[in-house]
Amino acid sequence: MSNPSVQTAFAWLDQVAWNDDGLVAAIAQEVGSCDVLMLAWMNREALSETLARGEAVYWSRSRQQLWHKGDTSGHFQKVCEIRLDCDGDAVLLRVEQIGRIACHTGRHSCFYRRLAGEGDAAHWAELEAPIAGADKETR
Repeated sequence: MSNPSVQTAFAWLDQVAWNDDGLVAAIAQEVGSCDVLMLAWMNREALSETLARGEAVYWSRSRQQLWHKGDTSGHFQKVCEIRLDCDGDAVLLRVEQIGRIACHTGRHSCFYRRLAGEGDAAHWAELEAPIAGADKETR
């Protein structure tokens, strides 16, 4: 027999529109600057763990495992607020970025390129260089 209190406790997870792989897109946005830091994926366990820890936990599609942001780099994301979009198919994490680096390239944001120019001259222009001293071990 199922436990009604457990069903009620996790009912909020059932309101998420998980894709066919059991994942939802998760956008991390810095609370102070409102910078969009990164896009990652979460499964039910990652989202539940994020709520429990108060720090971002994602699902690594390449490694097929949970990924606690900052475990290896020290660049944690303290979660201040979690929002669900109107369709239920994207989550917004409003975070305090601990350490300036959110991107595995050593930048503050994964969104460091902007489309510039028009027509045949259109190209991706880099807006942000890697942060000084950011090497693979600190990302």
